Amino acid sequence: MTAYAQRERRLLADLLLRLGPDQPTLCEGWTTRDLAAHLVVRDRRPDASAGMLIPPLREHGERVRRQTAARPYEQVVHEVRTPPWWSPVSNPLTDELANTIEFFVHHEDARRGQPDWQPRDLDPGLSAALWRNVRLTGKLVLRRAGVKVKVVSEGYGSFSVGDSPATTLSGPPGELAVYLTGRTSAARVVIDGDALEGVRLGM
Repeated sequence: MTAYAQRERRLLADLLLRLGPDQPTLCEGWTTRDLAAHLVVRDRRPDASAGMLIPPLREHGERVRRQTAARPYEQVVHEVRTPPWWSPVSNPLTDELANTIEFFVHHEDARRGQPDWQPRDLDPGLSAALWRNVRLTGKLVLRRAGVKVKVVSEGYGSFSVGDSPATTLSGPPGELAVYLTGRTSAARVVIDGDALEGVRLGM
């Protein structure tokens, strides 16, 4: 099986080094340094990364991320590139499931934060892997948002959230991944209907 998560991780680490620490990303308020620090904390500090899901731990998680970001940038990027074998999200058993869409989207955060970005031509295997992730996480995101939407990706399939949705969201799997994780203005998708207007998406 192709290790798409590892490939996206490697490509992102290469890009972070090329861009340097102070470039904008699609993550609001975060530079490339902040994004790299987030990924290191996610891999190596489960006590701090839990703050993304558990509000009482959010301040602790943000403090650890800022401390990580203050370290030498090249060292932080090296740790992005080389996660520890014991990481809850990046060990060999969980890596593809937990990280394929995570590192694809964060790679796009860094790419699309620059003024001259263009969509990548993704190989069919990566697109298929992203579609599997979109089917899982997209349903959760849309249900939590309380919207009725049909999601369609030509050549990959479709799924619906809610009864008789009047709105259709369509696009390639990678663009749907970007959209459903909250980067709505940077995703090249087609929306037919108004159920998604003003809706905040993302995990």
